[in-house]
Amino acid sequence: MCRNYLSSGNILTRIATLILLLIMGQVTNAQDNVGDDSTVLYPASYFTEFNPVTAQDMLDRIPGVGSATGGGSFGGGPRQGGGNGGRGLGSGSGGSQVLINGKRTAGKNNQASGQMDRITADQVDYIEIIRGTSGDLDVRGSGQVVNVVLFEQLSSNNLSYEVNMDRYLDGNTQPGGSLSYSGQSGAFEYVLSATAEPRYDHRLSKESSILGDFSVNDEVREERTREQTSYDYSVNLGYEISPKSSVRLNALYSQNDNPTDVMRYTTNLRVSPNTTYTEREELPGERDNWEIGGDYEYLTDSGSRFKVLFISNRNNRASTRERYEVFAGGGESKDLFLDSASITTERIVRGSYTMGIFDGQDIEFGAERAQTTLDSSLALGLPSATGTPSAAFGGLVPQTLTNANSTVEEIRYEPFLIHNWIINSRVSLESTLLYELSEISQSGDVNRKRDFDFVKPKVDLRYNLTPQLQLRGSIEKVVRQLSFSDFVAVNDDQDNDSNTLFGNENLRQEWFWKYDINAQYRLPNDVGVVDANIYYHKHYDKIDRIDVSPSEDDLQSANGNIGEGDMYGMTISGSIRMRMINLPNLLVTSRLNVQDSNIRDPFLGIDRRFARMGRGRFNLGFRHDVPQWNMNYGLEWSNRFDSNEKVYDIDDVADFIGEPNTNAFVQFVDSRGTTYRFDARNATSNLQCRERQRFIGRVASGILEEIEDQCATSGRVVSLKINGTF
Repeated sequence: MCRNYLSSGNILTRIATLILLLIMGQVTNAQDNVGDDSTVLYPASYFTEFNPVTAQDMLDRIPGVGSATGGGSFGGGPRQGGGNGGRGLGSGSGGSQVLINGKRTAGKNNQASGQMDRITADQVDYIEIIRGTSGDLDVRGSGQVVNVVLFEQLSSNNLSYEVNMDRYLDGNTQPGGSLSYSGQSGAFEYVLSATAEPRYDHRLSKESSILGDFSVNDEVREERTREQTSYDYSVNLGYEISPKSSVRLNALYSQNDNPTDVMRYTTNLRVSPNTTYTEREELPGERDNWEIGGDYEYLTDSGSRFKVLFISNRNNRASTRERYEVFAGGGESKDLFLDSASITTERIVRGSYTMGIFDGQDIEFGAERAQTTLDSSLALGLPSATGTPSAAFGGLVPQTLTNANSTVEEIRYEPFLIHNWIINSRVSLESTLLYELSEISQSGDVNRKRDFDFVKPKVDLRYNLTPQLQLRGSIEKVVRQLSFSDFVAVNDDQDNDSNTLFGNENLRQEWFWKYDINAQYRLPNDVGVVDANIYYHKHYDKIDRIDVSPSEDDLQSANGNIGEGDMYGMTISGSIRMRMINLPNLLVTSRLNVQDSNIRDPFLGIDRRFARMGRGRFNLGFRHDVPQWNMNYGLEWSNRFDSNEKVYDIDDVADFIGEPNTNAFVQFVDSRGTTYRFDARNATSNLQCRERQRFIGRVASGILEEIEDQCATSGRVVSLKINGTF
């Protein structure tokens, strides 16, 4: 049923693509709205008819910036330190980056893009979309920079609020809300905010399996309920010491415990009458994190700039998984105790100096130091006839685990040199050279220390063929940050038949050469933006599952380096105002990505795609403002192209497919400026499915043991949000 629905989704994708191309083809030329330097300026008056409440409301009305249903589409979103792909601060991700008054926020979990909902619309003077590159910018290497410029003197302080209520498919309701206080007093500016965001999740799944001879095996129904509310408190402060020097300080604290209850019913279809085995799980998860960041900037009389910044963050996670067999006649028996805990910390300091050297040229040089540390522990208890039960292991017998208690630390130094050259009014070149020197050490159950060094060049050339049409080419060497959790044994939360996953202390950084060719055309008279990108990545030391079995009787895998691979693809996106059909406030957005990859599988010796990398995705949405009614509404539909999105492991192969996802909203603004918004997330079922083939022994044996077909969904979530300002 799921696969049939997906087939119809692919037909809808083709129809929607054709419609959008036909609409785009009807766009007529009109007055130019792009300056000679390819910078587009949107004054506050541009947004007046839309009655925006926050800066995010304003960004959502800009073609090529906001999404159809709100929330933006900026690169460099919140990331936890120590292993989610980001190394230090970097100089730009290639996507859109957000600045406030030309400055980026010194933070990784607390960034400028996250402040857009906390800055009121009447604080915004204008918004710039900057497509060029220059030493005057506070970020480098971005596709485009969104600069939100605030009034120098605010007329008053602003208090904005939001209250919301979410209703889930199981009938549960969860309240939430936020308060944000912002303003300016002389040279001192501030934004204080507190948010309570419901993240409740009620997930239903059903799994049917057959044996290797294609006879029925069993059916597993699972109900997983996560009671979670995220409490976030943030402070963003700025002080202009003098016209030439300024300082900023940012802080964030988040508490987002995620206690989870699971009920699992396994029906044995191999016997008649069928029998059902019931399990219950408790997972009282604890999570919190904090971050502090700041920067100081000084401008010299000659126009040079000195800047130093720091970031310190800590992410704490702990969970105890206890599983019980529930008896039909009453009572239960514990058969699993799994306690895991990790504390990740990151400390970054960066200093730089930017100065002009020749006409149209400037250079920035500096260095960054980062320390990332993971403290991890894992304890496993099982019922056993041998061994002594321990209260510290939930009353079960402690099990010996390899590499279960470890500390992993990376010390990294990165001097850098960035040269910007505005060759003429149409051509600019940004060249970057970074040298990375790092030491990774592990202590505890495993003791090891290794040194690494990388030279990381980058060249970014931009050519404004016309003020509307920009061509861009870039070549960059990218080094990914290692996920420190891959170094140590961890809980396996993807497979109920497995309790833990091995760690691998021999991991090396994955790195690749990144080649991009991009063309962006801003249609005249602010009709919209069309963007196309072709890319090729040559990967080295790609990280995927490898065989780390201690013996033939104990098959184990872990993340490791599997060799070289290739990834390539194309992305085309459009954000068009429907002026050609006399609907200038109807903004239609579309994004099409097609991709492929190739690497040698270490288990089967075959060429295959990268793990969990599908053929692409198609998004289509619209946002329609009706100013005379003080309302707007929108919808966004997203579907991936399902085929061969597989994960290969030592004794199984899993393939993933999913139904389209649809989000919709309608919003009203009353005469007092209060906004009422109705949201429907996962408006369709958004069923996500996995087919897993298990093998006897290694997957290379080809002896099929079982085929599992599992589908799961959290269902539709509807919400009401009311926000406004005082």
